[in-house]
Amino acid sequence: MHDQSIGLLNQAMADELKAIHQYMYFHFHCDDQGYDPLANLFKMTAITEMMHAEKLAERILFLKGEVEMEPSGPVVNIHDVGEMLKKSLELEEGAVRMYNGFAQKCAEHGDSVTKQLFEELIVAEESHYDGFDTQNDHLAKFGEQFLALQSIERSKQIGGAGQGA
Repeated sequence: MHDQSIGLLNQAMADELKAIHQYMYFHFHCDDQGYDPLANLFKMTAITEMMHAEKLAERILFLKGEVEMEPSGPVVNIHDVGEMLKKSLELEEGAVRMYNGFAQKCAEHGDSVTKQLFEELIVAEESHYDGFDTQNDHLAKFGEQFLALQSIERSKQIGGAGQGA
């Protein structure tokens, strides 16, 4: 029973590590392009994924397993915001499918605690999907105006920093 769960948990760990790296990469590039709200969304999502990795590691160790720290794949180099959001939606959708399958497998082999962990992760991944989907909708609806508003947010922060002196 535990070996099956440990294997699933380590697969989930690999997926979370890949997501962390990918979202931080997107964060760096959105930040570089001046899209602060999107950069922050990617950064906060990566931090949440780190917390997922921590929960997975805790469960693996509780089950007396070895935590494997290899991402499931390389970072995809994307600089276009629309493509970043599309890739993010794919990652989250894939995670939800995977965790649903993992929860079912845990139920089949009688590990309800690991099943519950995967179900909690499904809720979080669906929330990430919703956030990326909303941004994708804004980009589709408003196009370059949406990106311009992203840059204006940075200008406000930079401009406001010197006003108090």
